[in-house]
Amino acid sequence: MCPFWRREDEQLLSLEQEIAMMESLRKAGVLFLGFEGGEPLLRKDITDILRESYSRFHTSMVTNGWLLRSKASSVSDYLNHLFVSIDGIDDVHDRLRGVAGSYKHAIEGIQAVSELVPTTISSTITAENLDQAEGIISLAKDLNVSVNFQIAYDYTTAEKEAPTKKLLKNTIQMLLAAKQSGVPIMNTKEYFSTILDSWYNGLSWACKPWLTINIDTTGKIVMPCYVLNEYSGESIVWETNIPAMWKSFGWSEFESCNKCALLVIS
Repeated sequence: MCPFWRREDEQLLSLEQEIAMMESLRKAGVLFLGFEGGEPLLRKDITDILRESYSRFHTSMVTNGWLLRSKASSVSDYLNHLFVSIDGIDDVHDRLRGVAGSYKHAIEGIQAVSELVPTTISSTITAENLDQAEGIISLAKDLNVSVNFQIAYDYTTAEKEAPTKKLLKNTIQMLLAAKQSGVPIMNTKEYFSTILDSWYNGLSWACKPWLTINIDTTGKIVMPCYVLNEYSGESIVWETNIPAMWKSFGWSEFESCNKCALLVIS
């Protein structure tokens, strides 16, 4: 599961710094901006931040859904897409999240917002919820939303939760077949087939980490990506010549990485 909540509290960026970050990214050619956790809706100024982003980028956000029902109307006007994390049905989700009521709040949030902005259930597959994937697909259909799956890849705390490859294979094959049959799964067919080819058939890919730029909570650029560097950045984004950094960085060193399978498609 996500390890970032285990980090010590840090001073968050002010709205002015958020805008400076956005301007730097816009000038560098960034087109899409996504906000994720921690929990973005805990920020009292999240509506202002999203408004600034929406005027510059295709804007998305990932939330656990706990506060979504109460904030649906205030944030929906400034989002192109919303992801709500659900990792199991009913008590399974609450157990994985460690907080009773998490599932109920997430469902109520989806019901409140899905007519206002395109909404997707975001589900992380771990060793503890391999049996939940089909139920989550059914839930997405019932709520009339799409679903996106990601595998718990092996970095820091997520490593302990990563499902064994033998047990995982059947689940991935099921998801690929569901996608091919028209189930509203947001992942591409290539995402699932690439994992199967690499992890089970010995076929490698060339990762393309330069397709995204990751910024930590203090406004620093994370290189080459958060999977390998767990949101530990060094260069302040608005003080950095991003195109020059991208041209000079040794990306080829990381092309053989196959931990997340997120950046494999040309």
